[in-house]
Amino acid sequence: FYRGTQILRGFDEEARNVVAAGMIENGIDLQLETNVVSMVKDGDKIRVTDTKGNESLFDQVMYATGRHPNADNLGLEDLGVARGEKGEILVDAYSQTGVPSVYAIGDVTDRANLTPVAIREGMAFVETVFKGNPTSPDHELIPTAIFTQPEMGTVGLSEEEAAAQEPIEVYSASFKPMQQSFAGRAQKVLMKLIISKANRKVLGCHIVAPGAGEMIQLAGIAIKMGATKEDFDRTVAVHPTMSEELVTMKQPSRTT
Repeated sequence: FYRGTQILRGFDEEARNVVAAGMIENGIDLQLETNVVSMVKDGDKIRVTDTKGNESLFDQVMYATGRHPNADNLGLEDLGVARGEKGEILVDAYSQTGVPSVYAIGDVTDRANLTPVAIREGMAFVETVFKGNPTSPDHELIPTAIFTQPEMGTVGLSEEEAAAQEPIEVYSASFKPMQQSFAGRAQKVLMKLIISKANRKVLGCHIVAPGAGEMIQLAGIAIKMGATKEDFDRTVAVHPTMSEELVTMKQPSRTT
């Protein structure tokens, strides 16, 4: 059950749809716009009633409720440390709160809730406070992997975010990889680039494929360096690979 209109809220819509289709193909009964009303033990089963009025019996239920910053009962308010609407500790670009002697890093600040980001914030804190070298952690263009099945990797803006801020070109290829097709178990993969019409920079890259996390780490380096679509085009394809599509897509799928 997923209460929203599509899984993976906040990510590129086309990529979300490919992941959802792959999950369904793998045998997952994905129920969108559905939530749990009640769960009751029924013998050795659990009877679940959902918001559509359906009742189902399950052996086990995993219920994901989300999370909030664990910063209650620390006396922060007494010190004058400000917190946001979700309970996050508010900090400036250098992770400093409104109280000069108090800093906060990691998920409790609700900036980019990823382990490697928290590590970077900690390193920047050390540089700033202990080494006297004011350093602001960089939260722009963070490559991210979502280990769904199929796997997803993403860096930069989604198509929807990019289209809201400037005219763009979208290059998108969805196909069944040859290697898996021979094995008779191929699922569709997606290779997608979002390009700025103004300066030709790659604003976003979205991959749904086996090993997408590995691929997006490397694509993230090029995009972080400001690569353009023409930089990708000048790169020779590695054949036969899934990721060669990133450097062989010549015509945009659509423009906005």
